[in-house]
Amino acid sequence: MRRLLELILASLARATVRRRRPYVIAVTGSAGKTSTKEAIWAVLKPHFRVRKSEKSFNTEIGVPLTILGMQHQGKNAFAWAGAIAGAAWRLWFAKEYPDVLVLEYGIQKRGDMDFLIGLARPNIGIVTTIGDIPVHVEYFANAEELRREKLKLIQVLPENGTAILNRDDETVASGEDKTHAEVVTYGFAPGADIRITHYELRASGVGEAMRLDGIWFKLRAGSDTVAVRLANTFGKHQAYAAAAAAAVGRALDLSFEEIADGLLAYEAPPGRLKLIPAHRSAWILDDTYNASPISTLAALDVLAEFPAKRRIAVLGDMLELGRFTEMAHRTIGEEVAEVCDYFIAVGERMKFAMDEAMQPGPENRRRMVRAQMQWFSNSQSAGKELERVLRPGDAVLVKGSQGMRMERVTEEVMAEPEKARRLLVRQDGDWKKRR
Repeated sequence: MRRLLELILASLARATVRRRRPYVIAVTGSAGKTSTKEAIWAVLKPHFRVRKSEKSFNTEIGVPLTILGMQHQGKNAFAWAGAIAGAAWRLWFAKEYPDVLVLEYGIQKRGDMDFLIGLARPNIGIVTTIGDIPVHVEYFANAEELRREKLKLIQVLPENGTAILNRDDETVASGEDKTHAEVVTYGFAPGADIRITHYELRASGVGEAMRLDGIWFKLRAGSDTVAVRLANTFGKHQAYAAAAAAAVGRALDLSFEEIADGLLAYEAPPGRLKLIPAHRSAWILDDTYNASPISTLAALDVLAEFPAKRRIAVLGDMLELGRFTEMAHRTIGEEVAEVCDYFIAVGERMKFAMDEAMQPGPENRRRMVRAQMQWFSNSQSAGKELERVLRPGDAVLVKGSQGMRMERVTEEVMAEPEKARRLLVRQDGDWKKRR
């Protein structure tokens, strides 16, 4: 059934792209795809008819659904039949179709990028980050093979297209010679074409008195500079998303001022470092959508910036890392010891992080003692422990791979659980039924 559905959706998607000829912007990377997609959409929406992938629809079913403007129909065969019939009708008879598609291309195995490119060959390709230990590396022979798969995105760009690459990620930046398209880089590095400067998290007070105004920074391209504010949004990775979106805007002839105005409407998607009030005047940094080594380290950097009485990390296993599993979790444990006052670990792999957090190191390195840590096999138990230890003024980072269901921790302690459906990931019926 699934294979037949994939074939039908792919055929309709290819036919739609051939007939409608939209301008295609595709985003790939090991982290930051959805935030970058949302930032691009915010920049382009005032100027073009734009469609973006919903949630994180970035696979062999999700990408065709975005192209066709369809909703996922779950396991209802009759609903799928009706939705497919509607998409076929729109293909031939609908008068309007978006000028621009903003798509996420996610890969899990060899050949995935070829399939997605075959659905919609991009005019602009963005590679956000890959890192030394990419997510899904378990399904590839090594990290280099995964890198080559992701960089296929920019190899197929037309000469009049644009490859937008993260200058600060050496694994990404080294792919500059893989494309015939114009290359635009972004990042904090001095050599970036779109450079991020003067980054600042604006916050004051602690506990009930804490006031947060999001992040502020400047974007510079040559002699052009613009100030950007992202309200209720936190972390340098969000500045990267904005810079990538700015590169897209400039490729489509928007001014820096128009780009900055569009970014005022940007808001981080659920599960991507959303700041949520918790019980007892504490705060949650909810980053529960997924986890990779690079995104977890970035999230811990954000936690370190926060004005808090105590900093707590509730971290679930990072999955699909293959032979890098122990090393990656130990790297996280080392950073946890530097940043956190209390650590709640969830899952067998996070035991490596706990062990590393207690190891002696260089003289100036912090380390934790066993009394500052707790381990649990599941997120429900971790949530109850967090509820027990939470104090006024605490800042809590909650993060883990999708399979660890760490959003349940946030739901356990959030001050307004009635808002969970709007603020948290995986809140629809199918997900709520899963254990």
